[in-house]
Amino acid sequence: MNKLIIIPIVTIVFLLIDWYVWQAVKVSTQNLSQNAQNIIKYIFWGITAFTITGMWIYNFVNPDLLGKNLRTIIMVGVFINYISKIFVVLFLLIDDLIRLVQFISSKFTSHTVTSDSPIGGQGAINRSEFLMKTAVVAGVVPVIAFTWGIISGAHDYRIRRVKLAVKNLPKAFEGITIAQISDIHSGSFFNKVAVKGGVEMLMNEKPDMVFFTGDLVNNLATEVNEYIDIFNKIKAPLGVFSTLGNHDYADYVNWEGNQKGKQQNLKDIMHAHKVLGYDLLMDENRFIEQGGEKLAIIGVQNISGQGRFHTYGNLHKAHQGTEEAPVKLLLSHDPTHWDKEVNTKYKDIDVMFSGHTHGTQFGITIGGKTWSPAQYAYKQWAGMYEEGDQKLYVNRGYGYIGYPGRVGMPPEITVFELTRG
Repeated sequence: MNKLIIIPIVTIVFLLIDWYVWQAVKVSTQNLSQNAQNIIKYIFWGITAFTITGMWIYNFVNPDLLGKNLRTIIMVGVFINYISKIFVVLFLLIDDLIRLVQFISSKFTSHTVTSDSPIGGQGAINRSEFLMKTAVVAGVVPVIAFTWGIISGAHDYRIRRVKLAVKNLPKAFEGITIAQISDIHSGSFFNKVAVKGGVEMLMNEKPDMVFFTGDLVNNLATEVNEYIDIFNKIKAPLGVFSTLGNHDYADYVNWEGNQKGKQQNLKDIMHAHKVLGYDLLMDENRFIEQGGEKLAIIGVQNISGQGRFHTYGNLHKAHQGTEEAPVKLLLSHDPTHWDKEVNTKYKDIDVMFSGHTHGTQFGITIGGKTWSPAQYAYKQWAGMYEEGDQKLYVNRGYGYIGYPGRVGMPPEITVFELTRG
């Protein structure tokens, strides 16, 4: 659908949400002085004006004219503003549904019931006012959480250690370590010192090999330029192997009439991997030799099992020549590739390493169990999955995109220790 249709519709929806939420804010602040109420009103509608104006500018002005920082501020403003208001709306709907049920009930009975009965005894706050004030508080919580997710969560790198049992693993490879990072998204970074600290954490693990499973940039090769001197510090005795993710092909940029520019951008991305010292596998394989024994590293371009993302890779081509390898490790950015063909057509691939989902950069962990919206979009969205002797590991990502933060889903550096399974 055309932006000229979508954006006005979204604007109307947002304004309706704002009006609905404003009713609760008015009730919650009615006991304040008139000056305080006016200040709150100006702030509330000022934020609305900023976010909606920003949304229009973002969609109808050349993004390059805005600059990276302003684009980020606009996206964050829209995201946090309306996510928080959705929480408010949910509570307000409870009150309105109670009113609706009571109204319908009164039409069929002789009793008139009010939703404004006091809570906690005579003279206490009535139910409607209580729900409205609760709704406002509920809206403040995500604002605080998502703000903290930017300030702290975006670069709160965590090491995840995984014992990786592999069937038929040659004895010479038992105990070697592989570090995996994914989804760097260098165009989103705003704290170079923190990014450097994450790389230092990785290198302190002294891995024997490193896998990078795609999305070096958000769109353009130039995004990584100022981070070359950080990510080129990633080294390993047995090699650093990489592959491309869906964002590396710049499919989300309007290249109309400039396909040569898009092709050149991809070449520049590939060159950046070379400059970084990464062995980029474009539907290729490599053999790693240790103590006279070998295992195969296979890498494919982006292959998606969903229609939302383009497929560029060719696993058949990448797999050729590895038939006799006792162990095959696959780098494939999108975990939906696993069900598409890896665990059905290529049973000899022992482990697939992916990223892509970011765990939606949001999760809630209680009692060792993590809930994330990612699980509704992806069957395999974070951590280890097994089917028979085959394994898939989905890394939660090193960077972020869109919302420049993480809440309950910290950026991940995974360190695997190979064992014989």
